[in-house]
Amino acid sequence: MIDKNKILFALPMALAFTGGISSVQAATLDDVEARGNLNCGVNVGLSGFSSTNENGTWQGLDVETCRGIAAAIFNDPEKVVFTPLTAKERFTALQSGEIDVLSRNTTWTATRDNSLGLNFTTTTFYDGQGFMLDKSLGIKNLEDLDGASICIQSGTTHELNLADYFPSRNINIDTVTFDTPDQTAQGFASGRCDVLTSDTSQLSALRLQLPNPDSVEILENLISKEPLGPVVRQGDDQWFDIVKWTIFAMINAEELGVTSENVDDMRNDPPSPQVARLLGVDGNYGEQLGLSNDWAYNILKHVGNYGEVFSHTVGEESPLNISRGMNALWNEGGILYAPPVR
Repeated sequence: MIDKNKILFALPMALAFTGGISSVQAATLDDVEARGNLNCGVNVGLSGFSSTNENGTWQGLDVETCRGIAAAIFNDPEKVVFTPLTAKERFTALQSGEIDVLSRNTTWTATRDNSLGLNFTTTTFYDGQGFMLDKSLGIKNLEDLDGASICIQSGTTHELNLADYFPSRNINIDTVTFDTPDQTAQGFASGRCDVLTSDTSQLSALRLQLPNPDSVEILENLISKEPLGPVVRQGDDQWFDIVKWTIFAMINAEELGVTSENVDDMRNDPPSPQVARLLGVDGNYGEQLGLSNDWAYNILKHVGNYGEVFSHTVGEESPLNISRGMNALWNEGGILYAPPVR
């Protein structure tokens, strides 16, 4: 016999897992579309990743990620409002809803991913913590840092990495903390410490701010893994998918040879089924995200593929001149990899 009480109890639960949750999942996209722009949290100023040029225009790898998201949604990469945030401010700004996405050289860790109500989407830059010091010191190995003072930015994983690495090796160091990357670099430049530590990408950027960049060197030794990438709030699967597939589209495009220059030709005459799916000629992959089916085409037309963005923000076409290294595609000696559009 059918238990009517069980049916009555189950019915609201079933409704909750259909209409209720779908409305929650669409909340961020709805808010962004209603507002008419994306609110993106970035670093207060880190060359190559997020900084303003002489005209006050934001530029950098993390900035272009947000422009890609805006292009996917609005077909307009300029519909972004950038909010500069310190390391201490960044998670609160996302949790409170002040920003829709945090794209700010932020390391993916278990605690951050599991206990803050946030989700890391994917990795846009694989990095590691390194050390920069004056060449005149003649230091080549981390063991030689015994007794050294190290400048470090507070509120970062770098503090924890130092605490893990040096005491276990009986290497004594003193730390001098600062709130922002610029303050940390200024402290190092003024002699407040012997060594500056951060992600190697950040060290490359901070090096350019020093009075005499050629007088310092970055040691080859790394003491951590620092996967950096955008972060969103938990509980909104659709928004989570939009952000990560924006990045996946840019990575897949590089692998397939689709660039901002040839994307129109590629869409008009796709050279492969993979390109046809990516550019919305075949399938309904944009519709699955709640976007138009030319979402990836719009990203690539306005922003470019991952390789293009890397090159002009932090790579060979930029002052940082960072090699692709681990950030090369998986089939070109790196570990950069995106799921297929199919």
